[in-house]
Amino acid sequence: MFSEEKGGPVRMAPAVKAFRETLLADPDRPGYHFCDPEGIGDPGDPNGCFYANGRYHMMYLYRHEEKGFCWGHVSSVDLLHWRHHPDCIMAGVHGRGCFSGGAFLDDDGKCYITFWDFVAGKEDFGGIRLAVSDGEPYEQWRVLPDFAVTCSVGSGVAAVRDRSGKECIAGGADPSNIWKKSGKYYMQTGNLCVLDRFSRGENPPEDLRGDWADLFSSADLKEWTYEGRFYDRKQCLDTADSEDCMCPSFLPLPAAREGGAFSGKYLELFIAHNRGCQFYTGVYDEKADRFLPEKHGRMSVVDSAYFAPEALVGPDGRQIMWAWLRDNPDSGEDRGWSGVFGMARELWYADDSLRMAPAREYERLRINPQNFCVAQKEEIELPMRNGRSFVLRLENLPPESRGDVEVRVRVSADSSEYTRIYFDAQAGELVLDSRAGSARGWAAEERIPVALPAEEPLTLEIYVDQTVIEVYANDRGAIGRRVYPAQNGERVLLRQRSAGGTIQANAWEMAPCNPF
Repeated sequence: MFSEEKGGPVRMAPAVKAFRETLLADPDRPGYHFCDPEGIGDPGDPNGCFYANGRYHMMYLYRHEEKGFCWGHVSSVDLLHWRHHPDCIMAGVHGRGCFSGGAFLDDDGKCYITFWDFVAGKEDFGGIRLAVSDGEPYEQWRVLPDFAVTCSVGSGVAAVRDRSGKECIAGGADPSNIWKKSGKYYMQTGNLCVLDRFSRGENPPEDLRGDWADLFSSADLKEWTYEGRFYDRKQCLDTADSEDCMCPSFLPLPAAREGGAFSGKYLELFIAHNRGCQFYTGVYDEKADRFLPEKHGRMSVVDSAYFAPEALVGPDGRQIMWAWLRDNPDSGEDRGWSGVFGMARELWYADDSLRMAPAREYERLRINPQNFCVAQKEEIELPMRNGRSFVLRLENLPPESRGDVEVRVRVSADSSEYTRIYFDAQAGELVLDSRAGSARGWAAEERIPVALPAEEPLTLEIYVDQTVIEVYANDRGAIGRRVYPAQNGERVLLRQRSAGGTIQANAWEMAPCNPF
C-alpha cells in the first residue's frame, strides 16, 4: 500500500528489500513449491482454483494481522510462476475473516467463489456465502448478500429439510466447488462441525458418524435447496467413525495423464482432520444426484501432514490438484511467513485406479542433468550439484529387486541425520521415513500403499526442495512431507542391498521459481 505522505513509497522500499532478502536466506523456505508471500498460512488451505482465458487462478487461506482469515489470490500461465493479485473481497466480510471454499467459472465468464463465512459467537453462526467476479482480471469481487446455507444450529451446522420435508441436520462448512448440470447448480458442504456437536460422545447416532458431504442445489445461485447426502461411505468400509469430510472437491477424471477424454469416473477429494487428505473414485448418478464411491484411498496415512486438497480442470482436460503441507514446527510467526503447498499433481484414472504425477510443467525447471550407476550391493554418495533442490529418478527396477534400493536425502556430514526413501516390496508400500532426519516438526515413518502389477518395473521420482520432500512411485502413489534437518545436510546416498544388477539413476538440479 502506498503511503499518503510525500515520498512514502521511496521510504518503504528498503524495508521491502530487507524482507525479501530475509525470505531468500530462510533455509526453511522452498524454492519451487508455492509459498505464501507473507502473513501466516496456518491454516493455509489452497482454495478457489479455476482456469480462465490462459491463466490458472489459485486462492490461498492466510491469517491477516488485522482482518482475520483472508484469501490471497495468485495467477499463473505455467503453474510455476505466480503473479500476485489483491486479496479477494471475502477478507473480513464481517470483520472476523473467512474459511475455505471452491470456485466455479460459469458459461458467461463470471466466476463464483464459495466460502465459509466463519463467525464465532452465540448470536450469529454464519454459514456458506458466495462471491462473484464479472470477468478478467478477476480482481473485483462482490459478496452476494444472502447466505446460501445459514448455520442456525451452531457454527458450521444448519437445520434443513430433506426432500420429504423432514427436518434434519446438515453441514454448513467448507463448501466445495460448484458444478452445473442441466442448467442447475450444485455444491457440497463439509460435516466436521456436525460430528463435533453430535457425535463425539458415547454411542452417537448411527447416521451421525464418519465422513459424508451434504448436497445443495440452486437454479439461480441465490436460493439453495438441500438435496440430501451426496455419498454413503459405507459402500467402501475403509474410513472410521471418527473421520470427517471437509474441503471436498468433486471433478471428472480424464483417462490419461495428458487429459483429453473423460474416463467415466469422478474423484471426490477431501480431508479428515485426524487423517489428512484422502479420496473416493466412483460414478455420478446424475438422475439421483448422488456420487457412488467404488474405491477409497489416502494421500496421508500416519498423520494429517498432507492436507486440504483443492483441484481444477484445465483447458486440456487435466485434473490438477494442490494440497497444504502443514507447517510442522510452529505457526511461522517468528519468520514472518508460513504456508507451503505440495507440487501441483496431475490426476487421472487408468488401470482401474487413480493415477498421479507431478504436473509436467515442473520439467521446465530441470537444469544441470547428471547420470549415475550403482553396482550390485553398493552404497555410494551421489555427487549432486545441489543437495537441497533436485529431482532424482530411478527407472525400471525389475520386480525381483523392488525392495533392494534405498535412497537417503538431506544426509548430514557425519551421516547421523537423514531421511530414508524406499519401496517395501513385501508390504506393497512406498515409504518415507524422516524419524532420523527431522529435528523439528512431525518426524514420522509415512507409508502409502502402491499396488504394482507383478510384472511392472518400479520407477521412483524423488523431489527435494529445502524442507519439502515428495516421492512418486509409478504414478500409482505419492508421499509429500516437510522435514527439518538440524544440520542442514545436503548429501544424497543411494544403496542397493542385494545382487540386483546395476541401477541407472538420473538427476537434475531444480531451478527456483518462487520470486523470493
